[in-house]
Amino acid sequence: MAEEITVRTTAELDSARTLAEGRRMHAISSAVRYALLAGVGFLMLYPLIWLIGASFKTNSEIFANPGFIPSEPTLNGYIDGWRTSTPYTFATFFWNTFLIILPKTIGTAISCAAVAYGFARFEFPGKRILFATLIATLLLPNVVTRIPQYLLFRDLGWLDSFLPLWVPSAFAGDAFFVFMLIQFLRAIPRDMEEAARVDGANTLQTLIYIVVPMLAPALISVCLFQFIWTMNDFLGPLIYLSSVDKYPISLALKLSIDTTEAFQWNRILAMSVLALVPALTVFFLAQKYFIEGISTGGVKG
Repeated sequence: MAEEITVRTTAELDSARTLAEGRRMHAISSAVRYALLAGVGFLMLYPLIWLIGASFKTNSEIFANPGFIPSEPTLNGYIDGWRTSTPYTFATFFWNTFLIILPKTIGTAISCAAVAYGFARFEFPGKRILFATLIATLLLPNVVTRIPQYLLFRDLGWLDSFLPLWVPSAFAGDAFFVFMLIQFLRAIPRDMEEAARVDGANTLQTLIYIVVPMLAPALISVCLFQFIWTMNDFLGPLIYLSSVDKYPISLALKLSIDTTEAFQWNRILAMSVLALVPALTVFFLAQKYFIEGISTGGVKG
C-alpha cells in the first residue's frame, strides 16, 4: 500500500513538473513571438511615427535630427501649413475632398450592389459575355482610358468640375468592386430571398430589404476601399480640375511645395499628417467589418 502511494505521488510530481515545464515553454515561445511581432510592427510603423514626430520639428531640425522625437516641439508647421500660400486654407481643400468622396462612395456602393446582384442571381442572354467583359476590364490599365474619358467629359462640358471624378462610379465603373460583391453573394444562400418572393416581394424590395443587410460587411469594405483610394487619388483631380478653389487634399499638398524657394518640409509633413487622419479614423472604426467582408468575399459558395 505504501509503495502504491509512493508510486502515485511520484507520478503526480512528474506530471506536475511536465505541466509546469510545458507552461514555461509556452510562455517563453509566446514572449519570443510577441517580441518579434512587436519588432516587425515597429519597423512597419516607423515611417508613420517619424512623420508625426517630424511634423512638430522646425524645418532645420528635420535634417539635423534623424530621430522621431523633436528636441523643441513646435506647432508652426501646422499653423503655417494650414494657411497655405493661396487665398484658401486647408479647410477648403478638406471640404472639396468630402464633396468628391461622399457621392463617389455612395454611388459605388449602390451601383455595384445592383450590378453584382444581377450577375449573381439572374440568368439573361449574353450574361457570360458581359461577365467576361467585366472581368477583362480588371486587366485594363487606367492610363489606357484616360484620354477617351477626358475627351468625353470635355464634350459634355464637365471639365473643372467634380462630375468626372464620381459619375463613372455611380454607374458601376469599378469592376473590382462588382466582382468582389459577386463573390460575396455566391457565399450567401438564397433561402431568405426565395421566402421574400413567396411573400410577394419584388426584385427591388428583395435587394433592398433582404440582400443589402446580408451584404453589409462587403459593402462596408467597398466603401472603405473607395474612401481610401479617393483620398489618395492625385492624377484624377490633376487632369479634370483647374481651379485652385476646387482642389482636394492630394493637390493641395502639392501647392505646399514651392519650386521657386526652399521647401518648408515641416508644413508639408504637418498637412500630410492631417490628410492621413480621416483615412486612418475610418479604417479603424470599420476594421471589424472590413476584415469580415474581405475574408467572406473570398469564399465561393
